[in-house]
Amino acid sequence: MTRNFNTYMDSPVVAYWRELCRREGVLRRYDRGEDFFTVGSVARYIGFIQTGTLKYVAYGADGAEHVLGLEFTNEFVADFPFSFRGIPARTSVVATTPCEILCVPTRTIGERMNADAELREVIMASTEAVFSTVYDRYAAVYAQSPQERYNGLISRHPDLFNLFSLKDIASFLKVTPTHLSRLRKNI
Repeated sequence: MTRNFNTYMDSPVVAYWRELCRREGVLRRYDRGEDFFTVGSVARYIGFIQTGTLKYVAYGADGAEHVLGLEFTNEFVADFPFSFRGIPARTSVVATTPCEILCVPTRTIGERMNADAELREVIMASTEAVFSTVYDRYAAVYAQSPQERYNGLISRHPDLFNLFSLKDIASFLKVTPTHLSRLRKNI
């Protein structure tokens, strides 16, 4: 089992993005509840999270929030790879705590990738790593019980309840907050 909650972080190409953000990134601060990017608009930045946590959110037809992903300190936040091509985001990313993020404009990366074969290779490898993370989570929704998904989640991030609300964690696991409370008691 991987040690990272977001398995894309195990990819060797992560070092490229980390160094790019450290070298060229501008430090931006986001307050709790502030969007890093918003559904329907092109994400302006890819960011390396220095401090804080964020959640990827999709909204139902009734406006209900559905948590699709969680991001932590020393990870990345991006609408990957869509923003590099100017494609509007299908989700929003919202800060769940105050965040400090080293941000590189996606427009800059999009312009560079047309002339930089190495960057295109990094983007391709990164896209595969992100896809693998998302696909594994999708398969788990169908192949694992809520208890199994909860156990796997907590084994990778035991302090999760200190970082995210019960409601957000329940949404991520596709259970109600009441059901999540029951799952927590079963450990």
